[in-house]
Amino acid sequence: MKEDTETSPFALLASDDAFDPLEEGVRRRVRAFIETILEEELQAALGRGRYERPAEVAKGHRNGHRERQIIGTFGAETVRVPRARMVDDAGQASEWRSKALRRYQRLTKKAEALIASVYLAGTNTRRVKRALFGLFEGAVSKDVVSRAWRKVKTDWAAWCARSLAGEDIVRLILDGTVVKSRIDRKATAISVLAAIGVRRDGQKILLSIRNMGGESKAAWRTFLDDLDARGLKAPAFVIVDGAPGLEAALLELWPDAPVQRCTVHKHRNLLAHAPTHLHDELTEDYRDMIYAETKAKIETRRKAFLRKWRLKCKAVADSLEEAGDRLFTFTRLDPSQWKSARTTNAIERLHEEFRRRIKTQTVLPDAKTAPLLFWALLASGQIVMRKVDGWETLSQPLDPETLDLAA
Repeated sequence: MKEDTETSPFALLASDDAFDPLEEGVRRRVRAFIETILEEELQAALGRGRYERPAEVAKGHRNGHRERQIIGTFGAETVRVPRARMVDDAGQASEWRSKALRRYQRLTKKAEALIASVYLAGTNTRRVKRALFGLFEGAVSKDVVSRAWRKVKTDWAAWCARSLAGEDIVRLILDGTVVKSRIDRKATAISVLAAIGVRRDGQKILLSIRNMGGESKAAWRTFLDDLDARGLKAPAFVIVDGAPGLEAALLELWPDAPVQRCTVHKHRNLLAHAPTHLHDELTEDYRDMIYAETKAKIETRRKAFLRKWRLKCKAVADSLEEAGDRLFTFTRLDPSQWKSARTTNAIERLHEEFRRRIKTQTVLPDAKTAPLLFWALLASGQIVMRKVDGWETLSQPLDPETLDLAA
């Protein structure tokens, strides 16, 4: 007869009921190794080994041991920490403090980083606890996960206040995304503004990300003023999504900066002005124009596009003309850079990855969490940005000649 057996919810992954001699042997050695490190640290502080007499005046004396639990990537271990009373030059006695195992420390830095990485992989505190149950043998609760995550905020605050004066930024990409956050116990859509810089060597870096509540001119101006106050120099090339508030703020702060409107966003705008049955034809004409091989061909196809669509659908032609030469600023760069300079895709890809990672949380606990999570995904290496295409020619100046807009 087949019998049903009860299984622990973690047994399959953690094997919590099974004895593993290899694991047990390693853990015993880890425990002894940690205790040896602490003993050697105290021995160096006292200037003598255990049971040895001091050569001169004693710097202190041992005072037994205490047990402490420490959680690392090796698991959770209870170790015996030596105690001692140290005497300074003035004859004042104080408790010896280990530098290797700080006061009140429960997690090693590697364990903290592991917990934060699992959290950033797109899960929540309870799931982190379940995922790491076997490694930490149940010693990590959701509260421990929360505390480990809160420590990340110290690095986040320092990153937000860092100076940008030393960054050699030749290209700036600006865009915003919308996420849901809990405000006054209600799920509310908030705008998170982001700035990516491209260094002269082609490497993309995140310069700033902030929750500004919206994408108005005032919000973008506050965002840009913060970059300026921290020493960011006026960029030689700026890529934007075409939001009027952003363009107005840029015009006030850096009036001479060449601005490129994202060609993907403009394509969406054109489609919104055309009837559905014309979308395929419009897309084909638009791509023939934008992705032409030379500046002269782009100029010729732009004129042909306007002539055709003024007759077929005037709203489409008007929308294209509204962008002016800002839709074709990329033609002033070396052709090797055109692919990376036409769009805000660098930020859009980050936004998509960010939304995928936070999908399991549905609604973020507060508005401040969104930019922090975004930054942490990059800081932890879970999202990596590569160099832009055509980075070898980034030092070349822009062509002073703009596109001929006469059609």
